[in-house]
Amino acid sequence: MYLIGLTGGIASGKSVVAKRLEERGAVRVDADQLARDVVAPGTAGLAAIAERFGHGVIAPDGSLDRAALGAVIFDDAEARLALNAITHPAIRTLSSRIFDEAAAADPDAIVVYDVPLLVEALGYPDYHRFDLVVVVNASPETRIRRLVELRGLSREEAVHRLNSQATDTERLAIADVVIDSNGTIEQTIEQTDSLWDELPRRASNRL
Repeated sequence: MYLIGLTGGIASGKSVVAKRLEERGAVRVDADQLARDVVAPGTAGLAAIAERFGHGVIAPDGSLDRAALGAVIFDDAEARLALNAITHPAIRTLSSRIFDEAAAADPDAIVVYDVPLLVEALGYPDYHRFDLVVVVNASPETRIRRLVELRGLSREEAVHRLNSQATDTERLAIADVVIDSNGTIEQTIEQTDSLWDELPRRASNRL
């Protein structure tokens, strides 16, 4: 198995790259979906969140009230760390199991872990060791424009979203490969195809 960590800031074009790699044959694992799975009703993760933050963050149907939890942790760094301490190990365990299943099904599988908060998660000592880290990068102004035009956010909301994540400098510092997505979707896909075509060489050089 060849494990790729794929990351990028909000509205960077990361989803375009992830989808294209999947179309070319990669096994795509969505960290956002795993983050939802580990706090689903009946999980130990949800129980731990209720114990730490109170039942006010649990919706009437027993699911996580994300808006309520978001309000609790919005300006509280200690609370965010407490939440991460609950969810990150659970996500790590679940993702490891999925990776193992992919490797068992095909020892030569190329697995792409689509993870927006890779920089933040790397602070955890048990996080995955990737064979390759790919960062999809676009300028802050490009991303703000996309958030305003495509997602209907105000400029102020868009800037806040960008500022709540790791900086471009922090992401680029961990990159083995950078895909520049400032241009058209077609240009981003062209770069992604070039990366895919050279992955066999990268994988063989690892051995």
